[in-house]
Amino acid sequence: MSRPDPGPVLYALVCGSPVAAGVGRLVTAAQRDGWRVCVIASPSGLRFLDVPELAARTGFPVRSEYKSAGAPDLLPDADAIVVAPATCNTVNKWAAGISDTLLLGILTESYGRGLPVVAVPYSNRLHAAHPAFRANLDRLRSWGVRVLFGDDVCPLPTPGAAAPGDLPWQYALDAVSVARHRG
Repeated sequence: MSRPDPGPVLYALVCGSPVAAGVGRLVTAAQRDGWRVCVIASPSGLRFLDVPELAARTGFPVRSEYKSAGAPDLLPDADAIVVAPATCNTVNKWAAGISDTLLLGILTESYGRGLPVVAVPYSNRLHAAHPAFRANLDRLRSWGVRVLFGDDVCPLPTPGAAAPGDLPWQYALDAVSVARHRG
């Protein structure tokens, strides 16, 4: 007797920002749409997450570190990726091909795997104004990454100010679903 397909796998990658705490909304929406969701955080992103709650909701551990050599991989392979919030640091390292964290390693490999990737860059307005950041967003777009960025998507705060709202989790999920079906 064959088992039914358990559904596609979405990697939800979150970076170090207070808005990362809202990733549960992405998990809920994605699961409702038939995705199995794995949450991977940057080391800084972990401090904004309720790790036990996310692990219970997804059925997978929340990872932030590379596994030890020879250790079994606890996560299934991804079919698509949403990286939100994608901080200035992550965007710049990703565009440079730096893989010094698990999250960046996954993003670096995603290109070679041909995975659909949606990024929702989020930082403060002064970080986001830097020419390298803007050039790296264009670079990611040229590689096929769907970049959801701008005041019409998610207004950015000024340094020290509270976040102006939540990330557009549903918009990101819709974008990755469309990209996956085009692929």
